[in-house]
Amino acid sequence: MVIFDLSGRIEEKDLPELQRLLDAEADLADLTLNLEEVRLVDRETVRLLASCEAGRIKLKNCPSYIREWIEKGNETSHES
Repeated sequence: MVIFDLSGRIEEKDLPELQRLLDAEADLADLTLNLEEVRLVDRETVRLLASCEAGRIKLKNCPSYIREWIEKGNETSHES
């Protein structure tokens, strides 16, 4: 199992590096993103986290506000 501990503020400018790390992992089903120390994210980060979760990456200790945004995004995409 591979766990990436993310912390602080994650913004769109940080996503290429995060995506590079994710792409380097062979088995995404065995990958977990620990979000316990994440304090602030933007819309693009929420989209990336939602796609990670949809692609079998686990989100651990996901702050409730991020979880709500992911779920709202899923609801919106199903309505279209």
